[in-house]
Amino acid sequence: MLGDAIKNIVKEDVQVVVLMGPGIDPHTYQTTQKDVQQLKHADIVFCHGLSLEGKMNDLLERIAQEKKVYAVSDALHTTQLLFEDIFPIGIDPHIWFDVQLWKQVVGFISQKLQAARPESAAYYQSNTFAYIKVLEQLHQSITTQIASIPKKQRVLVTAHDAFGYFGKAYNIEVVGLQGVSTVAECGLKDIKRIVELIIERNIKAVFFETSVSDKSMQAVVESCAHYGHKIGVGGYLYSDALGAPDTLEGTYCGMLRANTTTIVNALK
Repeated sequence: MLGDAIKNIVKEDVQVVVLMGPGIDPHTYQTTQKDVQQLKHADIVFCHGLSLEGKMNDLLERIAQEKKVYAVSDALHTTQLLFEDIFPIGIDPHIWFDVQLWKQVVGFISQKLQAARPESAAYYQSNTFAYIKVLEQLHQSITTQIASIPKKQRVLVTAHDAFGYFGKAYNIEVVGLQGVSTVAECGLKDIKRIVELIIERNIKAVFFETSVSDKSMQAVVESCAHYGHKIGVGGYLYSDALGAPDTLEGTYCGMLRANTTTIVNALK
């Protein structure tokens, strides 16, 4: 998501290296020696912050002593963040699921890039304005589509609690099996809690995620069947990573459009 935002600002003006690609879970990502070398050779480094890159935090702090490292979540005020006790620092880091917040992030990144390369500042500013217009259209589209789901059926059950910002921004109730970090494993109590909720609310479908194992959610589906409640699998959602390069889901906007279509088709 971060790499895509930067590429929309700089286009072909600079080389953008993304350390965590499609299908990667940033919560559990293990730094490689190649990552270390690429960070050392970078002119400027952008990370997400809010402990999303959990195991890279120490490395990023060391790199910040030598060059400019920006956490893009610094674009937001604390009042805009969702506080969750189950996450290490008590804050849900998945801010990209609210397009209005991501617009602020894009503006923040653009400012830092313009300061770093004054000779390209006007070009970056123009690209940023154009991209923000696209994001505004995306926000309106998601709002309209989610609103088309009857209110009673507007419940999103996923593998982990990555969609809190999405739920708040687009008025859909979100229930995660595993919590906002995939580091903590779910247990039988978590599965039982979700199954009881699904049966009580007569929820039509649950969703798997592309960057999280579907083992626990399969257990939920099987447990529902055991109690005589047939629950559908709405499909796979992109949570902590984009889709493959050169696909619709390989861009931030495409990923959110794909997620929204999957959710609406399953719950409407």
